[in-house]
Amino acid sequence: MTSKPKKILIVGGGTAGWMAAIHMQDAWGDKGIDICLIESPEIGIVGVGEGTTPLLREFYARLDIPESEWMPPCNATYKCGISFPDWSTVEGCETYFHPFFSDLDKAFIQHFWDNCNLRRSGYDVPAHPDDYFVTTALARQQRSPIPRHRPSTESMYGYHFDADLMGEFLRGKATQRGVTLIQDTITDVKFDHHGDITHVETKKNGKIKADFFIDCSGFKGLLIRQAMGEKPISTKDYMFNDSAVAIPTPIKDKDRIMSETKSKAMKYGWVWHIPLRNRIGNGYVYSSDYISPEEAEAEFREYLGADVEGVEALHLHWNPGRLEHHWKNNCVAIGLSQGFLEPLEALMINIIQTSLERFTDLFERGEFTNKHQQEFNNGVNNFIDGILDYLQMHYKLNTRDDTDYWRNARDNPNMSSQLARVLEAWDNNESIDRVLFDNIDQQLYPRTSWYCMLAGMGRFPEPTKGPLRLPARNQKRAREASDEQAEQFYPHAEYLNKLYGS
Repeated sequence: MTSKPKKILIVGGGTAGWMAAIHMQDAWGDKGIDICLIESPEIGIVGVGEGTTPLLREFYARLDIPESEWMPPCNATYKCGISFPDWSTVEGCETYFHPFFSDLDKAFIQHFWDNCNLRRSGYDVPAHPDDYFVTTALARQQRSPIPRHRPSTESMYGYHFDADLMGEFLRGKATQRGVTLIQDTITDVKFDHHGDITHVETKKNGKIKADFFIDCSGFKGLLIRQAMGEKPISTKDYMFNDSAVAIPTPIKDKDRIMSETKSKAMKYGWVWHIPLRNRIGNGYVYSSDYISPEEAEAEFREYLGADVEGVEALHLHWNPGRLEHHWKNNCVAIGLSQGFLEPLEALMINIIQTSLERFTDLFERGEFTNKHQQEFNNGVNNFIDGILDYLQMHYKLNTRDDTDYWRNARDNPNMSSQLARVLEAWDNNESIDRVLFDNIDQQLYPRTSWYCMLAGMGRFPEPTKGPLRLPARNQKRAREASDEQAEQFYPHAEYLNKLYGS
């Protein structure tokens, strides 16, 4: 394409489709660009309890939609971070918390890095991350990230929400703001001699033309995969999980709602627990190479107990991987059509949002040449590959020895050269920054996240040197200060009552 399109057709609704629609309408609706979305009433969407990082705050802030408007319709709650019970068997590191950090942590974060580096050098000093961060203390006390006596200005939290309801909410807002909704089923996709899509054929509306197409049709990739022939690159050799079974449970005490995602290790994968306003979303993520769907559901039901008797399970399966060309000719894939690694760390929304923002940035600059298309694809692939490294590190660091699944994940020789260099640098007490930020485009996670994971799972040598008093005192002071700061924030359930009541 040599010029900006005048009509954009988004294929598929759900979270990805409606995020794309409202984002583009907000950016270009007043510039004479027609934003249309077609979704089929015959095709369902994959919707379970979702978690996000703080990036979603920026999405809603840009749209000028306050939390009081979107959170209640989506049964949303706050998320201060993620805990990881039972991934490690190292004494004192059987669980750790990955926090969303902020300026509130500045006083002690250097002490955390210093203690970790001393511990890597063989000193017997405390270096567990759970004592250093305010959001860790908030989760420990089941508090919200909203302070009682001042406005919330810190980007220190994400959200949990019902994905089905999020799609419905965004559909309503997008159509109110001018997005055209077409409810129909696509039967064929037509191309010109350059390989560009000219139009789609539908059951009820016949031919629907557009200049540019956004494929948000989920795993099937109706446009980018099925019609355009783009094949995903598998990541199964790096991380084994390809399936999940989800079963919700009720909230037993509505006056005490956790403000964290729990990601608990199981025999052949891990379980998510996501607190929504009306229920707990639970899912067992596993590898079908090690356990069947029936066996996974049985193990999961036994773990959840009487709360899930008679409750139907939802089974999901995917082929882990990503596309090489997310933007091909006049089509961009957004969401599951781009590919999917696995649910760990709840990063699909980040990939959707980052891909949208990269595309709209090129659009605003009017750069629709092959060169800029390649720039987009390289940037998105670097971003996803950086996520793959971070996720795989969880499995490389596990110390479980109860099943072949965990042993094989730890001993897996397949990993990127960058991930191997991060591990080598950490184990040799060298700076991991020079490795992590060699390609800044690739790194979603800052140094602190990597330190929290490596230290939280006990990746240290046996101490060969004695204890040091100052590092121990710094850790104790950090814990006390974090707990004291957390007391200035609303209890999670109390603030949700206040938010939902408004």
